[in-house]
Amino acid sequence: MSGKPRPFVIAHRGSSWDEPENTLPAFQRAIAHGADFVEFDVHATAEGELVVVHDRPAAGAPVPTLEDVLSETVGRVGIMAELKEPYRYRRHDVVRRVVQLLPADAFVLSFEPAALRQVALLEPGLRTVQHLHAGVSIVRASAYSWGVGFAARTVTTRALARARWLGLETLVYTVNDVARMRELADLAVTGIVTDRPDVLRRALDER
Repeated sequence: MSGKPRPFVIAHRGSSWDEPENTLPAFQRAIAHGADFVEFDVHATAEGELVVVHDRPAAGAPVPTLEDVLSETVGRVGIMAELKEPYRYRRHDVVRRVVQLLPADAFVLSFEPAALRQVALLEPGLRTVQHLHAGVSIVRASAYSWGVGFAARTVTTRALARARWLGLETLVYTVNDVARMRELADLAVTGIVTDRPDVLRRALDER
């Protein structure tokens, strides 16, 4: 292995290449695969229950609760919880309730700056990652976030350098190609999000 820092191995919705995404089996498989973190999506049901699922849950759909997922993962693997459309659930006070449930070393990810700013006010110790998009620049994110998330298809070396210059850590999602994994590792990104944490782990170990 080279002397370069190893990026975090972040299992995207668990080991979702092998198991249904955002399910307990996917998170269990990610732990077995040696992931450093599991990343998952948090929504609320119409009744306000916090659940782990990528899209808004249909009524009666069998999805794990946030508490179920945390019970299965905390203390066994790092946690990266993405707040999905929290503005839709303001009446359920989703951001505050999620923050209260997360362990102190968890990360909170979102596309919504307002949600991450609220996290910082509620629990300054939690690290936040702003997923970049047309409405949020790297410069804007540097005012309140620990790091930024780049889509693998659009990230550039110049953008990575700018983020680092502004003091931000860098995550790249979602990377399933081995050559791209190695390329990003050589660029010294902080973490790589993948559906295949076992493949990423091997690719990094073979550097």
